[in-house]
Amino acid sequence: MRRFLRENSLGLVLLGLFLATLAGNALAGWHVDSEERRLHQQAPIAFASYLTSSHFLESVAENWESEFLQMAAYVWLTAWLRQKGSAESKPLGPDEREEMELRPHPWAPRVVFRGGLLLKLYSSSLSIALAALFVVSFMLHAVSGAAKHNEEMRLHGGEGLSVLGYVRTAQFWFESMQNWQSEFLAVLAIVLLSIGLRQRGSPESKPVNAPHAVTGEEV
Repeated sequence: MRRFLRENSLGLVLLGLFLATLAGNALAGWHVDSEERRLHQQAPIAFASYLTSSHFLESVAENWESEFLQMAAYVWLTAWLRQKGSAESKPLGPDEREEMELRPHPWAPRVVFRGGLLLKLYSSSLSIALAALFVVSFMLHAVSGAAKHNEEMRLHGGEGLSVLGYVRTAQFWFESMQNWQSEFLAVLAIVLLSIGLRQRGSPESKPVNAPHAVTGEEV
């Protein structure tokens, strides 16, 4: 058990942080939704019902959408582009990983030895999976956002919209873009800050004694 915890500590801690903050998001959102309902002379809903409400689902999907977009774009762009001096960039010269792919490790996944279309898909499977998660989150944001919008319209005597109609509104794109821009800013920050700054022991940083011009794994 101790070995398992040591070898998987990063994933377990991140999972714990995710679940804790998701629970906090749900509890805080429930209180906000309850207060809004009281202001409109409506009875608050139970916490279990809130977890499937448009108010909660829209807030979650809106953020997941931007996170998966960020990671999909980051993984894909770093496969092709370079940034001199950044720990987040591949080396400016020959990439050792590309040379390793020409001589697979004996314990590599079976698909590596099978080749063909499966290997081609597997070679881009990380960015494909992240892009798929972005699309699913985007759709969930659209559906739950439309439901939330229509519920608000009913409270104020307005007309509802279809999901496609809601996607065409400025509100939908305001919700999306306010998150997207912050995600790309965060990626830009770590790419550029890792040129001159260090964090001892982190794989996201160059060694403390490395020159600023060292790029990626060029040590």
